[in-house]
Amino acid sequence: MVAGIIIGCIVLVIIVFIWGSYNSLVKLDERVNEAWSDITVQLKRRADLIPNLVETVKGYTKHESEAIKQVSDARAKMMGARSVQSTAEADKSMLGALSRIMAVSESYPELKADKNFQNLQNELSDTEDKVQAARRFYNAGVKEINTKIKVFPINLFKGFGFKQREYYEVEDSERAKINNAPEVKF
Repeated sequence: MVAGIIIGCIVLVIIVFIWGSYNSLVKLDERVNEAWSDITVQLKRRADLIPNLVETVKGYTKHESEAIKQVSDARAKMMGARSVQSTAEADKSMLGALSRIMAVSESYPELKADKNFQNLQNELSDTEDKVQAARRFYNAGVKEINTKIKVFPINLFKGFGFKQREYYEVEDSERAKINNAPEVKF
């Protein structure tokens, strides 16, 4: 009788542990899905702003077709990205193309003074801040779920079928730029 109660208690503890562990993994998985959705929403917002920016720049810069084409190509690549890695690569292309457009705008004072262009620049800047925040939130969620899948005793259950997620990371070439302090000369 006592042995049966002890075995019943042990089985109950195991069931509660499995139940709690599985549910916490489901919650973490959904948090990562939500964070990824936040990234894609902000990237879509940026991609939607770009045609307006391009049209504004076109009105002032008839002979800057290469920079405009690079932005259009980068936008198409961004819209077609389906994985974390392809999205990160498309994001890098987009940022490079946008920086070229902004550099072109420096040559056209009347463009820099244009109210639409200034509003678009402000919206893009705000969107970039939101993209960065969404990336940080996503990577925090990825860290949490990846850790939970790897820890004992959940790892004995092969993480209940949950897979590790990819971090949204910068490439090694970009990491080298980040790790080196910028040189400031006066």
